[in-house]
Amino acid sequence: MLDRIRIILLGTSHPGNAGGAARAMKTMGLSDLVFVNPRCEPVEGEAIARSSGAEDILHQSRTLDNLDDAIGDCTLVVGCSARSRTLPWPMISPRELSTRLPREIMRDEGEPQGRVAILFGREDSGLTNDELQRCHLHVHIQANPEYSSLNLAAAIQVISYECRQGMLAAETSADSDSEYFGVAWDRPPAAQEDVERLFVHLEQSMIRSGFHDPAMPRQLMARMRRMLMRTRLDDMEVNILRGMLSSFDKFTPPR
Repeated sequence: MLDRIRIILLGTSHPGNAGGAARAMKTMGLSDLVFVNPRCEPVEGEAIARSSGAEDILHQSRTLDNLDDAIGDCTLVVGCSARSRTLPWPMISPRELSTRLPREIMRDEGEPQGRVAILFGREDSGLTNDELQRCHLHVHIQANPEYSSLNLAAAIQVISYECRQGMLAAETSADSDSEYFGVAWDRPPAAQEDVERLFVHLEQSMIRSGFHDPAMPRQLMARMRRMLMRTRLDDMEVNILRGMLSSFDKFTPPR
């Protein structure tokens, strides 16, 4: 199950943090590491030295140019962030994340099906608003408010530990792992790449109808994104919504 959890580092600027991330992951049994637009070389020199024997995680990692490619096949995207936001987003603790993982990943009669992405931002500025809006949930490490300075590797260690504890608890539990928010579900959750296509289609349809003016956005798309990400659409629901939009588009002349 831990192989279905992907740690994604965006804009990493120090190779030591790349190595520390690999070490933190390997100690907890995680292995899927992706770098998005790193600002350093994440797989050589100091990174390997700082990995302290976890260089295999670095060598099998992937480096991608954009976030959408990193999360496209995932069914749950979680952003690790401590930043305050003008637009509130569903926020959970690392422990709450750990309890959700088994039922997110184990779908089809005990066979792994879902895939979870956990995003960590830049050392100096974290995740951008656009990146955070691609997440279903945000996770916040509740550190000492008087000194909450966690470095990147330490934050990954905390989250990786909680991921492992959640999976170990699931292995000894008799509860069903085929539930979707506590209810037996008939369809798998939608992959993030399909959800993103829905958002593109939705924005185009709203512009076409005159409901949405991109020159005066008023956080409209951010709020629509928050609403639908919170809903956790399954694959059929995404297809239904896109089919509905296509039907509406037939009766709406282009602007």
